[in-house]
Amino acid sequence: MSQMMDMDIDRLDLIAREIRGMLVEMSHRTGGAHLGSALSCVDIMVALFWKKLAIDPGAPDDPLRDRFILSKGHAATALYATLAKRGFFSMDLLETYACHGSCLAEHPGPRCAPGVEAATGSLGHGLSLGLGMALAGRIQNQSYNVYVLMSDGECNEGSVWEAAMFAPAQRLRNVIAIIDFNKWQATGRSREVMALDPLKEKWEAFGWSAYELNGHDLPGLVKTLKELPDGSGKPAVVIAHTVKGKGVSFMEDDNNWHYRIPTTEEVLKARKELGLS
Repeated sequence: MSQMMDMDIDRLDLIAREIRGMLVEMSHRTGGAHLGSALSCVDIMVALFWKKLAIDPGAPDDPLRDRFILSKGHAATALYATLAKRGFFSMDLLETYACHGSCLAEHPGPRCAPGVEAATGSLGHGLSLGLGMALAGRIQNQSYNVYVLMSDGECNEGSVWEAAMFAPAQRLRNVIAIIDFNKWQATGRSREVMALDPLKEKWEAFGWSAYELNGHDLPGLVKTLKELPDGSGKPAVVIAHTVKGKGVSFMEDDNNWHYRIPTTEEVLKARKELGLS
């Protein structure tokens, strides 16, 4: 069993590295920003889309599907590449990212492609959208779960904390929020822009089951996500400590890659580091 698990994690690690390579190339090809923010959440996305979400790429509108919302919509390339890799649409469609007339804009549009649940990018809105979907599911007596991937920076928004109060008040145990805590936002360190700490304790005080882990530990992510919802009757939040620009040494923890675009030479160097060339 342990050997099978190791093989499975090795497969997930390869998928994550391939997606990271795709993100670097997409940023270079189109001049699209937010590469560092996209790289930081890849392992979370892989753990969700390959090991947790009840989804069928061949039936993206199945009413019983789990819902996934990328609240940090500026990291749209991570969502698009993950959906393509998972089989929701052709990999060829990624070639059109950020091109005039493409359905794959720099921020996700509403139902712009199979697997994209909502328009996001106006930070602080994704959790509220997810709660609405979760409440609708309960009213309709459907058993799906809703997963919302947020940034640490968007936890500055008051709407996040309104949603954080609403979910336990409505006993929305079918909601799982994941915070990509990469320690940066556009203008500086997240903890310096706003007083986020103690983040886990804040969510617990609002009535959530809160978990904290390394957001690049694939076995840990898979294990924790498999246990959620946790049976407590509470909504759950996973605070995933990540590194902005993860996977490419010269991008890691460097906030310049919030906007910088990789050169041809940097793309080749990144792919080599990722074991893709």
